Amino acid sequence: MTILVIESWLLLCYLEFVMKWSSFNKLYGLVRHTTIRTLVDRRLRSYRDLCHAVDLASVFYLKRVLCLQRSAATTLLLRRYGWNAELVLGAQILPFKAHAWVEIDGIVANDRPHINQIYQILDRC
Repeated sequence: MTILVIESWLLLCYLEFVMKWSSFNKLYGLVRHTTIRTLVDRRLRSYRDLCHAVDLASVFYLKRVLCLQRSAATTLLLRRYGWNAELVLGAQILPFKAHAWVEIDGIVANDRPHINQIYQILDRC
């Protein structure tokens, strides 16, 4: 688990760098064009363990981790371990809020299970 947390922490660092010094399009393209690795048995790492590793890495991160950063890191990590993860971007109108989360086969993986009912889905990548 320690290796997963370190790997997640490094992903958070990389994505913060991308978000700070580049554009949203760069981050979006990075996630969209990351392919899912095919593994013989993806149960070697459950999606819950991978999401938990990103959550722990967020706790040990030097600053507050944004939902977009955390969800993009989770998506990349899940795809690296063979999971069909999608980064979902959503918004609500009043009061205006935007949010990002990860779904695997339509099931929320890294947030509250009903989050997709609170926010109108804008895009999936």
